[in-house]
Amino acid sequence: MREKAQIKMGILITFEGIEGCGKTTQARMAGKDLSRKGIPHIVTEEPGATNLGKRLRGILLNRSAFAFSPEAELFLFLADRAQHVKEVITPAMQENKVVLCDRFADATIAYQGFGRSLDREIIRKMNRFSCGGLKPELTFLFDLPVEAGLARAMKRMSELGQDSREDRFEKEQIEFHKRVREGYHFLARREPGRFRIIDGTRDIVTIHRDVMDTIMDLVGRYTLSGKS
Repeated sequence: MREKAQIKMGILITFEGIEGCGKTTQARMAGKDLSRKGIPHIVTEEPGATNLGKRLRGILLNRSAFAFSPEAELFLFLADRAQHVKEVITPAMQENKVVLCDRFADATIAYQGFGRSLDREIIRKMNRFSCGGLKPELTFLFDLPVEAGLARAMKRMSELGQDSREDRFEKEQIEFHKRVREGYHFLARREPGRFRIIDGTRDIVTIHRDVMDTIMDLVGRYTLSGKS
């Protein structure tokens, strides 16, 4: 009879950072590792994880023929998150799964609060409402200079077809992205127990090892040993 790890409650782990930081790649790699280890989990993202979210993602990330205000942008992201939490994240956590989420509420503070200069206290209250009080146990912040991140992001976009480019944020002025990075550092300083700042300039494999070491340490504290 071999030992089988059983998560005794759901765990929400989020992956955050500026454009081109590598968070999406690391979330997917972590998911594959958890699959190999037999740990129940899902990999999800914002925006776009639900049918409603897919519609909102097209509006929010693709340059379109119409413009909308920072306030309207904020409400669209919050609507995506409210549906995401209700339809995807909460059910997974009720099934005692590890949830690996590519962006969550911290992104709204960083992008709309710092990047767009909207009232951060109002955003925090709206975040709590859209999340139903749910908060990540662990947040990875993949950090690198804005110029390096944007160069990576634009290279990735150039390899996609014109209709596939989700580059509305990449096209923002560099000062916008610097404010977003500053916002993430502000959040990490406020909650050092939750955030793990990862040097995003290193190679993918080295970063992945650091990520998995941290995840497995957390999972180990949330598991019971069962016989199978």
